[in-house]
Amino acid sequence: MKGKLYLIPTTLGDTSINQVIPQDIQELIPTIKHFIVENIRTARRYLKKVNSAIDIDELRFYELNKHSSPNEISGYLNAIKDFDIGIISEAGCPGVADPGADVVKLAHEKNIQVVPLVGPSSILMSLMASGFNGQNFAFNGYLPIKSNERAKKIKQLDSRSLSENQTQIFIEAPYRNNKLVEDLIANCSGGTKLCIAVDITMESEFIKTLPVKAWKGMDIDLHKKPAIFLMHREK
Repeated sequence: MKGKLYLIPTTLGDTSINQVIPQDIQELIPTIKHFIVENIRTARRYLKKVNSAIDIDELRFYELNKHSSPNEISGYLNAIKDFDIGIISEAGCPGVADPGADVVKLAHEKNIQVVPLVGPSSILMSLMASGFNGQNFAFNGYLPIKSNERAKKIKQLDSRSLSENQTQIFIEAPYRNNKLVEDLIANCSGGTKLCIAVDITMESEFIKTLPVKAWKGMDIDLHKKPAIFLMHREK
């Protein structure tokens, strides 16, 4: 019987498994013996958190990273002729701002059934909590690193948010979070609102929406913290 490709969600940081992963998914995961993962060490640790009885030595791991070629990824899926395979992301849901999307694309081309499992998505959870338009939104991934290109992109997104009534969502490498906030303050219109969502689902969770200029006086340090940034500008 042909196997399925399961998209297995993980916790966002050091959060209890029971808090964010449904029980039926916790029961399904130990039945899967083949996994495509970004980092084998953290995947092993996560599986043990899901169920300490899992025998890690019985599992087969295939590493997926930016150096993985389409041929390698295609080879990983060959095992699905006989077994189910799970994709495990480093945080949250596989395939969303995640290299697992390349595996899912190939799976569809090979007519393999793809099964997304329920779990925490920092992108959707931050949108839910922002108070911004949830019917028209765009996830833009990472903004440019170079200052002039980043400033131009921020102004473009600000303008698009106003003209299309569209919430703009983006992320940054955690060690550059504070600089991104400075750039948003410097380049957004005074009427734009900014939501910053940090450490979602964790005890230290912080989610707040303010006019972008109001963030200038906020005493907040986002350095090396997982964060989602959202902005919206109404007419």
